[in-house]
Amino acid sequence: MKAVIFDMDGTLFQTDRILETSLEDTFEQLRLQGEWEGETPLQLYRDIMGVPLPKYGKHCFLTALGQQESIVISIFLERLIRNIGEGLGALYPNAVNVLEKLKANDIQIFVASNGLKKYLQSIVSHYSLDRFVAGTYSIEQIETLSKSDLVKTILNKHFVTEAIMIGDRMSDIQAAKDNNLLSIGCRFDFAQEEELQFADIVIEDLSEVPQIVTHHFQLQSFSTYSLEEG
Repeated sequence: MKAVIFDMDGTLFQTDRILETSLEDTFEQLRLQGEWEGETPLQLYRDIMGVPLPKYGKHCFLTALGQQESIVISIFLERLIRNIGEGLGALYPNAVNVLEKLKANDIQIFVASNGLKKYLQSIVSHYSLDRFVAGTYSIEQIETLSKSDLVKTILNKHFVTEAIMIGDRMSDIQAAKDNNLLSIGCRFDFAQEEELQFADIVIEDLSEVPQIVTHHFQLQSFSTYSLEEG
């Protein structure tokens, strides 16, 4: 079975549209409770975007909050989900069209993300991505918090014989390399050039994906069938 595995944040979903307001809401509540002083650490989060949220909590939240990691992450998660539901986020341009084309050409689609399960499900539900995606997997499902192990789980569980990994951060590129997959790096919002240099292919827009998939899997030209039209 052939498959394409997408990262979510900074690859399919424009997380930057809800990131700052969600963080500001979270840290404003902490300031009101007297549990945080100073500015909201927005740049720190942007720098490590793609790191599993529990690890980010140790980088950032726990500096001041000691044992309250789960409480703070819960607040942040609630704000993210609320903002997604209110339509403040967005998929990247051409995301739906690309997913339609992959689905119409019998390419299985999976999501492997460092995001938490409730957060990922809110995105999948809001944009009806389950029309296309065969499975959405969170780093929570892997004890090692390793994207490489998460991707390996997907490959084994679904008997995938050939796959491509698409993402914007080093964890995505490394997951591809560790599982002998083609890696496509996305030069989008959170991407860093020093990481993208290790990707097999770098794209500027998701519309480039079908041609790469066609070439890599040695397929005939993709069908132009659209689920919206069909």
